Amino acid sequence: MSALLVPPRPVRIIGAGSCLGAPIFGPAAGPRALKDGGIDARLRQDGIDARWHSLLEPAAPKPPQAPLHERIGTVGAFLHDLAAETAAICRAGDRPLVLGGDHAIAAGTWRGVARAIAARGKLGLIWIDAHLDAHTEHSTHSGNIHGMPLAALLGIGDARLTGLPGPHLDPAHIAIIGARSWEPEEKALLESLGVRIFYMPEVRRRGLAVVLDEALSIARQGTAGFGVSVDLDAMSCDQLPATTCLVPDGLAPQELVDSLHALRNCSDLQALEIVEYVPDRDRDGLTARRVEEIAAAALGPGSDFLQARENHFGARNYAPLPVVFTRGEGVWLWDVEGRRYLDMMSAYSAVSFGHSHPRLVRALAEQAGRLALTSRAYSNDRLPLLLEHLTRLLGYDRALPVNTGLEAVETAVKAARKWAHRIKGIPDGEAEIIVCANNFHGRSTTIVSFSSDEQYRSGFGPLTPGFRTIPFGDADALAAAITPRTAAFLFEPIQGEGGIRIPPEGWLARCAALCRQHQVLLIADEVQTGLGRTGYLLACEHDGVRPDGVILGKALGGGLLPVSAFLADQAVMQVFQPGDHGSTFGGNPLASAVAMEALAVLVDEGLAERSARLGAHLLARLQRIANPLIREVRGRGLMIGLELDIRRVSARLAAETLLARGLMTKDTHDTVLRFAPPLVISEAELDWAARLIEDTLNELAERFPPGATP
Repeated sequence: MSALLVPPRPVRIIGAGSCLGAPIFGPAAGPRALKDGGIDARLRQDGIDARWHSLLEPAAPKPPQAPLHERIGTVGAFLHDLAAETAAICRAGDRPLVLGGDHAIAAGTWRGVARAIAARGKLGLIWIDAHLDAHTEHSTHSGNIHGMPLAALLGIGDARLTGLPGPHLDPAHIAIIGARSWEPEEKALLESLGVRIFYMPEVRRRGLAVVLDEALSIARQGTAGFGVSVDLDAMSCDQLPATTCLVPDGLAPQELVDSLHALRNCSDLQALEIVEYVPDRDRDGLTARRVEEIAAAALGPGSDFLQARENHFGARNYAPLPVVFTRGEGVWLWDVEGRRYLDMMSAYSAVSFGHSHPRLVRALAEQAGRLALTSRAYSNDRLPLLLEHLTRLLGYDRALPVNTGLEAVETAVKAARKWAHRIKGIPDGEAEIIVCANNFHGRSTTIVSFSSDEQYRSGFGPLTPGFRTIPFGDADALAAAITPRTAAFLFEPIQGEGGIRIPPEGWLARCAALCRQHQVLLIADEVQTGLGRTGYLLACEHDGVRPDGVILGKALGGGLLPVSAFLADQAVMQVFQPGDHGSTFGGNPLASAVAMEALAVLVDEGLAERSARLGAHLLARLQRIANPLIREVRGRGLMIGLELDIRRVSARLAAETLLARGLMTKDTHDTVLRFAPPLVISEAELDWAARLIEDTLNELAERFPPGATP
């Protein structure tokens, strides 16, 4: 098996259900609750070979009112057993995932791991916690042992906590992140030993990702491996209330999860510990989900492994850029290693409203919990509202809902052919549809039959007849191509996949006049350009043209679902009778609810107007770049193409270079970079993107001077 196909080390879960060191009983129930909730199954769904190893629970959860000396003895015995379990897992070549219990268990977790790797070297440790946990039995203010584990790991404190088999940790290889609540004694102890402490003000100032990177250097340099201990109270209690000690103003849970993805490619990560989950306080299950996310972020497979699995098990009909995304929010995406990227593609306009727009996510969740699908054999209460809103917004009599843009194009083709036969009188089977060269309308057998791209056609014959191709932007060619058998002219107002090709001014208006003159349907494919992308609701509005039919898709689904539609007046739609055309999922209540909310967001947030303003700003900014690699910059609204001199640099290479620097774009036919960000992007984010594009192209121009081969 290829090395890239070998999964990360198996994860073996230990539940340490102890609250022997804590002031409350709650965290003792945490590990069992997580086990009963199926955390192992969910981790397996994330590609992690996770299995339960053991669930350790003291016979007596907590001796009530016992003296501190007696409680330390009870805790010490529990830690001895836990250390033996973690050591055994590490020696077997697996990774322990230890779920506490109170944080006192850390003194056992990490002594066991240190023991297992001692023959190879020291163990480093990253301690993510609101507290310093470096008391001894003599310095403690509260008498709670969960405030002592870090001191014990350093060999300081009662011998029953410090005397477990295995080496003590070296303070030079310990980093604490997120501290904001401590007593003077423990702070003085750790600072005297040289432990690096990243207090919360520094974390806020520098950013968690930067701090974690430095902490990794401390824990990894000169060690045989490292571990990470996460006390859930490191996070703000208003965002994560189900913890033992509720401390405000901590780490943002999502930022912590994003940052911990950086651990995925750390082969020297020996173990992960997550403690202080109190299920009684977790009324909505939010904290349990965060525990799962923390574990998956740190222990999940990396990009290389996931891409190798995709290549091995999937048909190779795509050649994606070298990145694997795991989360999106607004105009940003994060990969599985925690790196952040500005989305300048928005999934070919499908994510026009940004990733995980809260209104759209809420509409999706609410409708999914009520009714998702009935098929069109029955009516539902969402579709009528969508149809009315969509047709009123765009000014057409009727809409026919389907799923993908390809289906909507096929629907338009069928409508045009049947209209030509029934209304125009063209004999059945003889109607022709005129299309433009360099088009992209999808990849069904019928659609590739009129594609200009040989790859889209090659090997898929016999191809579908009935199409005639003319040059894009040439009204005279359209006039010459129309015959008595012409049913429709199908076009893109801007050719997206064709390289952001914009037709000459007045071209579309003249085409519309020709179609009216010869009783030919004018059908606009606005799958990529529609719903605000170019500065108007429809790109045809730039020329003041109202087509006979409009094809919508991508943005209509709000970036959450495939939702498309063909819109036309009754004069065209009258040709469809029950049974002529259909789609089991088309117009389903879930899709209808999301599309309704997407249209509301489009209007409420003024996204078409925003696209016009910000698009003009970005276009002007890019056109000012003086770089010999740039042949042309063109576009409308937030749909812009930058054509490169491919004798020196391919667009694919430029896209990969930009991706490595945190900006997502995509090449088109290896000649043009596409920039079509979510319409919710800010001017500051566009300016950041423009500077990065300029700097990257300048560097590429230096790397590949005239005559060089990229």
